[in-house]
Amino acid sequence: MASVKSRNTKSTELRFISILKDKGIAGWRRNYPLTGKPDFVFPRLKIAVFIDGCFWHSCHSHCRMPSSNVNYWNNKIEKNKIRDGKITKVLKMKGWQVIRIWEHEIKTGRLNQKLKRIKETAQPVIQADR
Repeated sequence: MASVKSRNTKSTELRFISILKDKGIAGWRRNYPLTGKPDFVFPRLKIAVFIDGCFWHSCHSHCRMPSSNVNYWNNKIEKNKIRDGKITKVLKMKGWQVIRIWEHEIKTGRLNQKLKRIKETAQPVIQADR
């Protein structure tokens, strides 16, 4: 377990911040006190954004399980997936929109649909403020 560490999460989040700024998407907060500790929160829009690492959340395309201690890792990652589902359900019941972004989507720039959802939700709020 000591050899499998979460790496580059900070750089992934910084890359996402850069994308948000490039697209002109504002109003987000980090470290916002909300169930499940989302990576980014748009409080006025009630949008919670989670950036899920391909290994820790079992991306079908990129998750490569370690060859040792297989039962431990299968259980660990399965619990992560169950927790993700529960958190998503709780937030939706509280009226939040939940967007989950895979780590590889940020690295490849395949975020257009998910960013479009944020921008479309933000549009009415921006117009109402004027």
